[in-house]
Amino acid sequence: MLFPENESQRLEVLNQYQILDTPPEEVFDELAQLAANFCETPIALISLVDAEREWFKSKIGVSISEVSRSISFGSYTILQSQILIIPDTLQDERFAKNPFVTSNNYFRFYAGVPLITSSGIALGSLCVIDFAPRNLNVKEQVALQQLSRQVIRHLESYRQKLIDDSQRTFNLFFSKNPNPMWVYNQNNLQFLDVNEAAVIHYGYSREEFLKMRITDIRPLKDVPILREYLRQNYPNLHFAGQWQHQRKDGQIIDVEIFTHPIDYSSYNARLVNIRDITEHKQIEKTLQESEARFRVISEAIPVPFIISRVSDGLILYANPESLQTFQFSPEYLVNRKNILDLYHYFTDLEALLKALNQDGFIHNYELQLKRADGTFFWAIASLQYLHYNNESAILTVFNDINDRKNAETKLQGQNEFLRIIFESIPLMIALIDANGKLQWVNPEWENVLGWKFQDFQTRDVLELLYPNAEYRQYVINFMQSAQRVWGDFKTQMRDGRLLNTSWTNVYLSNGQIIGIGQDITERKRTELALKAQAEREQLMRTVAQRIRQSLNLHDILNATVEEVRYLLGVDRVVVYQFDLAMIGTIMAESVEPGWTVSLGVEIHDTCFQTGTGVEYYQGRKRAIANIYEAGLTDCHIRLLERFEVKANLVVPILLEVSSQNPGSHLWGLLIAHQCSGFRQWEENQLDLLDQLTVQLAIAIQQSSILEQAQTELVQRQKAQVKLKNALAEKEVLLKEVHHRVKNNLQIVSSLLQLQSQTLKDPEVIKVLRESQNRIESISLIHKNLYTSANIGQIDVGDYIHNLAASLLISYQIWPGKIALKTDIEPLSLNIDQAMACGLVINELISNALKHAFLNQQLGTISITLRNLDNSIEMTIGDNGIGLPDNLDWRNTDSLGLSLVHDLVTEQLEGDITLERNHGTVFKIQFTQLTLHQ
Repeated sequence: MLFPENESQRLEVLNQYQILDTPPEEVFDELAQLAANFCETPIALISLVDAEREWFKSKIGVSISEVSRSISFGSYTILQSQILIIPDTLQDERFAKNPFVTSNNYFRFYAGVPLITSSGIALGSLCVIDFAPRNLNVKEQVALQQLSRQVIRHLESYRQKLIDDSQRTFNLFFSKNPNPMWVYNQNNLQFLDVNEAAVIHYGYSREEFLKMRITDIRPLKDVPILREYLRQNYPNLHFAGQWQHQRKDGQIIDVEIFTHPIDYSSYNARLVNIRDITEHKQIEKTLQESEARFRVISEAIPVPFIISRVSDGLILYANPESLQTFQFSPEYLVNRKNILDLYHYFTDLEALLKALNQDGFIHNYELQLKRADGTFFWAIASLQYLHYNNESAILTVFNDINDRKNAETKLQGQNEFLRIIFESIPLMIALIDANGKLQWVNPEWENVLGWKFQDFQTRDVLELLYPNAEYRQYVINFMQSAQRVWGDFKTQMRDGRLLNTSWTNVYLSNGQIIGIGQDITERKRTELALKAQAEREQLMRTVAQRIRQSLNLHDILNATVEEVRYLLGVDRVVVYQFDLAMIGTIMAESVEPGWTVSLGVEIHDTCFQTGTGVEYYQGRKRAIANIYEAGLTDCHIRLLERFEVKANLVVPILLEVSSQNPGSHLWGLLIAHQCSGFRQWEENQLDLLDQLTVQLAIAIQQSSILEQAQTELVQRQKAQVKLKNALAEKEVLLKEVHHRVKNNLQIVSSLLQLQSQTLKDPEVIKVLRESQNRIESISLIHKNLYTSANIGQIDVGDYIHNLAASLLISYQIWPGKIALKTDIEPLSLNIDQAMACGLVINELISNALKHAFLNQQLGTISITLRNLDNSIEMTIGDNGIGLPDNLDWRNTDSLGLSLVHDLVTEQLEGDITLERNHGTVFKIQFTQLTLHQ
């Protein structure tokens, strides 16, 4: 397995994005779906490659979420700087034995663009996969590369949001922290930043701090100790300690500090959090040691609490403060200590449980408790039911009455901590009392809705946010349901606009409600866009199905205008066709009742006749919101006023002239009219009509082909009658017949081509292509017949050259890859023998092109034709890998080889032999027949 040269750096950068193993996101799924749609592949992936695997952030067409890096395609893509295209994985030695290629997955085509950051690091790939060999045209390659840049932009936005969130959290935590905090340079101990609490607490201004070092606030006797302490703790990521500081007024205070290394403006810095412990140092001596060790919030609560099982009173958990308060060890709990053993009087426990069962909670119940050594102390107990480890339990919180003030101070700190969290969280949070009065909101609530907390001191919050009484009752019912689910609502902002929001409620035991909400405008916009996209895709499927099911152009046009009017919600949709004089006729119409009907109306539009609409010839489409402000000519406005049009969408219907004559001509227009008023159109609405015109063009061309085929069939029948009645014109008429037969065979071939474009199965497409080649070989005979001087004989040399060249083009053989050598003596064959020889050559050359030259190797195909007395010898050979030795080609399931055997032995009445020495050579001998034979 190959690795990029910067693999370690690449993995480090990838981890910084923190996106691996995250849930799917709509924005990435939409980009992957766009790649699959544009490249017309069943599979599209957005992947990230880490040390061991290729993980899929978004996946279309597969169910697995990751694959081993040793078999992943992405591990090769990240080695590239540009797009990696593998037209046929079986022909590429890197993937020919890959399980995704050889197993039922049968991945035969792969194209991937590396996802390269602005710093040149490849994180993964955006790729498309198909089950059949193919390639991407230049337009598809450019589109895939553009989509990959969109993926990178979203990844960078994802990463930047992480950085911004972290920075905002730090700034808020630093500036609003009630404790003094500062940042200093580890190299020279210079202050780099201080918060407002430090300025207030120490008496120095911020400017004074920034000119000082941390040694300037230490008593002189502590400076050497401090330097030694810093030197010893320099490698530590975090360290804490108790020190003495000196304020500006000279007062010495006791403090406890916590330091953390941070990257601050490229300085090697440390963040310091200071807590003044001057007045409480003695009281909280033991608590300070505990608080410095514990990190989880349950262990940081400075009061003892115990969780006990309801059924038997067994202590399930006791925090460290409880261990210290009751003076028992953790091992003591392992021995199944019971909550009953902590109570001095059993009657206290009975009274607590009785009150708890009655009210559901107990606050500030004074009682005596028992320590492990048998001594007693007074405390205040508060009890609450809860679930702990899926068991019914009781939370009991104890407070030493002697330390009441200390406990209150610590609880205030915890409240401040929660306040900071609520103010920083990016969700709207509001507290409402049992009477519906607003008690508190966080800044996010005010920022999003535009209201201020003061606006609701004398007014009903729900009445202002939801002024409609019926809708407001719906909101109240949702709140009173107390379900822990999210509900979507239209909330009125202060400026009167309605905002899409989503809310959930948390009921508190005192009857208050905490409402938690978020702005879901973007989510709603995305949902509407996805819904519109689904409707458009359904419409496209409906129209395509009509085209496949019917060749009746009138039915297809009527169904299209009806579906478009319903989907766009417009007043009228028409299909407008031009004649050679640019006089238009409404061919199909769907119109709302009450508006002017234009179906069948012949319109003499002088604007088009004078060349004003030339841009439609060039494929221009228009979305006009107001016909009077769109810069239209007066004649155009008068025409639109005739049909009460205020706004419209116009897309040209362009048809290809012919496959031999590239280009297109303007057949007509697909138009959506808004008559009831002016209208701002969405871009996807115009794109919808543009996509539909492609389907309509196919329907029109199919109808034209059918009409042409029917006309030519009638003409052929007439020609046959004339041939019977005019033997003198036999040769001319026979040539006409061959000409018509050739045309009809080409029509059949074209219809097979159109049919193959609607299929996805590679095997079915291959069968249709082989059938086309056989039809083309027969068609070529008829072409040679009506262009030959002798209508009964065919110039074999010219025929074989044309047939072989056509097959090389059909199989898309690059020039120079496979050489064609011919040695054909001048001779003529009648139509039966020429047709049989053509089919034999078609099958054997097709077989060689498909199987003889693997991995795009160079090769040669040779054809010889010699006249041996009264017989003809024809040889078709190649220098490829040859047929397998165990293959009985005369008795095989291959249609091509079976057809060759039957044509030689039955129709040509000849013999065929196979040589396998150097490649594959078929030798065929048969008797030459004259025209009369």
